[in-house]
Amino acid sequence: MSSNWPENLGEAMIIKEKLLMGPGPSNCPPTVLKAAANPLLGHLHPDFCVIMDDVKAGIKHLFQTENELTIALCASGHAAMEATLVNVLEAGEKVVIARNGIWGDRAADIASRAGILVAMMNGNPGKSFSTEDIEEFLAKEKPKAFFITHGESSTGVLQNLKGIGAICRKYNCLFSVDSVAACGGVELKMDEWGIDVLYTGSQKVLSAPPGTAPISFSAQAREAIKNRKTAVQSYYLDVEILGRYWNVDNQPRFYHHTGAVTNIFALREALSFISSKTLEQSWKRHKNCQKKLHEGLKELGLELFVENEDDRLPCVTTIKVPGGVEWAKVTGLMMQNDTIEMAGGLGPTAGKCWRIGLMGYNCTEPNVEKVLWSLKKALESVGYLSQIETF
Repeated sequence: MSSNWPENLGEAMIIKEKLLMGPGPSNCPPTVLKAAANPLLGHLHPDFCVIMDDVKAGIKHLFQTENELTIALCASGHAAMEATLVNVLEAGEKVVIARNGIWGDRAADIASRAGILVAMMNGNPGKSFSTEDIEEFLAKEKPKAFFITHGESSTGVLQNLKGIGAICRKYNCLFSVDSVAACGGVELKMDEWGIDVLYTGSQKVLSAPPGTAPISFSAQAREAIKNRKTAVQSYYLDVEILGRYWNVDNQPRFYHHTGAVTNIFALREALSFISSKTLEQSWKRHKNCQKKLHEGLKELGLELFVENEDDRLPCVTTIKVPGGVEWAKVTGLMMQNDTIEMAGGLGPTAGKCWRIGLMGYNCTEPNVEKVLWSLKKALESVGYLSQIETF
């Protein structure tokens, strides 16, 4: 191994500002970046514990829940997915996973690695699941838990969650929801809809840096954890132990890990930012910007991947790449010329679609106009558009 100092580390790190209009992460508000620049505190310092309590209250409001076990993992949304599965389920128990995109695949992979039996409910990548199909599948499989993705960011599909909780109760099944790409941008009511485990990620609609994952467990979910025959396989993701660190149930705080202090500062400010106006206003703003974006895409002669309007996720729009167009060349031109990020497809849409994100701080009409303007120029550059009126 060389003992020479890497010369590149001696240079200043310069990050050029970009408009992140992909499926995440989104740009952070200046107040969130400022919060992350605060001096560090000890992870059990009384001042930090107050901030942790603020975060718990903010997540409860965001999720519309009174669940006591409501915390933020110092990890990504993937860790929250794993925590959801490995806490309420043991090896040999069954989970039904609704798959209409990559996140169903990912959940199945995580569950299988933990020895959990997976019954895959396969759907159409461009459509949501009906309550009738869900009930039929649960009646047949009789699982301990049902897992579904609220906002399937790989395909741009929004799943209607209303009514599913009642079906899960009917079949004595825990209702688990991944809302990483939807929470904050669309209506979501954990307690009213009977959701037992719900999680999201900090870097999407919350517009905070990646690295924290709000998550909440209902009383029924906690009862399932309490009645386990074996310990949760992951110490780091054991939410009952984590709950002690977060002062859940007013238990004395317990050292579990060194919390991501700076990221928790940012998450606290992001929760404050989204709560400064009502959640209903946030949901409405995302819907209005989605409408403006879709109208602009239609003017460009582009076709949406999700056919049914009610199935379209406001936070992530999937657009079919026209024949003869290199998708990566278009996204490259947008970044090169305008420093605007638009992503390619993922999973079922890889190589077939572009994905535009409208999330939190970035979800504004001026940003919609910017991304449409940049996309139009890029399409003209690759020869797809020749005579389109200027916006």
